[in-house]
Amino acid sequence: MEQLATARRYTVEEYFALEEASEERHLFYRGEVFAMSGGVGTHNIVKQNSVISLRLALRGKGCRVYDENVRLAVLQGELYTYPDVMVTCHSDDSPDKVMMHHPVLIIEVLSPGTESYDRVWKFSCYTQLSSLQHYLLVSASNWLVEWYRREPSGVWSFTPLASQDDAVTLPELGITLPLTDIYNELSIIPQLDRPQMN
Repeated sequence: MEQLATARRYTVEEYFALEEASEERHLFYRGEVFAMSGGVGTHNIVKQNSVISLRLALRGKGCRVYDENVRLAVLQGELYTYPDVMVTCHSDDSPDKVMMHHPVLIIEVLSPGTESYDRVWKFSCYTQLSSLQHYLLVSASNWLVEWYRREPSGVWSFTPLASQDDAVTLPELGITLPLTDIYNELSIIPQLDRPQMN
């Protein structure tokens, strides 16, 4: 991500107007606006595979899957961004809206330039969404999904998934997302199933 060249601060209304007129997507955080860069081909395929698998699994369940072109209000008036993939079942998050507020699941596909940002800062912000139950960090270079899940106590648990047979089970949505769906048609192989010895 790159901050816009100007050092000026934007109001939320100015940011919304910027997004309306711009072909690029921007993250807004407390008056600062950052251009969001696109991913490479593998990143895009992982994202598309996730969207396709989720859409098929969620048919008829009253939930919607949105990709990186739909804005999320993370902290009202403070933080707006575009997750790679999000799922919401809330009636207020209807398809005719340009911004969502109540995701149950967020997926970020990791890339070298944004990995630490997605893993630490973004995760910390996303956990403030009371609706969010699952946060997945998906590697676009290795067969690895890092699954953060909000437990009934409110504590976030962590499960790394790296095997051919692994899947993410989402009881709130009544679906399972296999890693084989996420990495479909890619040359990425599970390291746990084929250990590399030097």
